[in-house]
Formats: sequence, C-alpha cells, structure tokens
Amino acid sequence: MKKIAGRKSVDDAKIDLTPMLDVVFILLIFFVVTATFLSETSISAASSDNNENEPPPEDDEKKNILFEIGPNNEIILNGNPRPVIATQIRANIDRLKAENPAASVIIQPDHDSDVSALVMIMDASRQAGMASISIVEPR
Repeated sequence: MKKIAGRKSVDDAKIDLTPMLDVVFILLIFFVVTATFLSETSISAASSDNNENEPPPEDDEKKNILFEIGPNNEIILNGNPRPVIATQIRANIDRLKAENPAASVIIQPDHDSDVSALVMIMDASRQAGMASISIVEPR
C-alpha cells in the first residue's frame, strides 16, 4: 500500500488485546474465588424388594419437634391437643432436644395466624441451640 506522508498504512495499525485478556482472567479468578459451592444431597431411590435385610427406618416424629400454630395463635406441640403457653416453648424445646439431640424444629403456621407466634417459636428455637428450623405449609 502507498504510504501517505506522515501516516501509517492500514495494515500497520493493530490492536493489542493483551490488557483486555489480563482483565478477563482477573475477573474469572475473582468470580471463582468468591463463588459459594453447595453440596447437594441425594435420596436413595432403591425399591423395597432390595431393602428386606435392612432395619426399618426410624420414626420421624422422634426426630422432629413439630409446632403447629392455629388460626387463633394457639401453639400445639407434636400433635398434643393441649396448647402450649408461650413462656413454656423454650423449656419444651430443651426437654425434647435432651431426649433426641439430632432433632429439628418444624413449624406449621395457619394461614390466619399472626407472624408474632412464628417469630416467638423461631427465637426460642435459636436460643435453645437448634441447628435446623423449618417452616412448612399448612395442611
């Protein structure tokens, strides 16, 4: 190509991509380092024919502490027909946790119940040192 006085030809003009690649690699390293990785658990889908020699599964009610909140904010513990008084929630959790340290708290609020009852049970569970607290949909 012809050179114009004082100007380079079009073929001589090149873009250096090295700084852009450096930035891309730095961003890649940043996202890999800051990403949180979840460990997923799997469920055994074996049929009952293959499990004849295994012991029966443990009763789930012994593992869990179930609180049901009724429409009038009455708190029922593990299906007991007698409601639990708000001041006795923590004592009941401590007692049931002592019986089964692997227990987890499950709270089943009614659609018409107040959030204050739910928060009260969650606070008492956290104070008792419960690691797992779950909220489930009403039946």
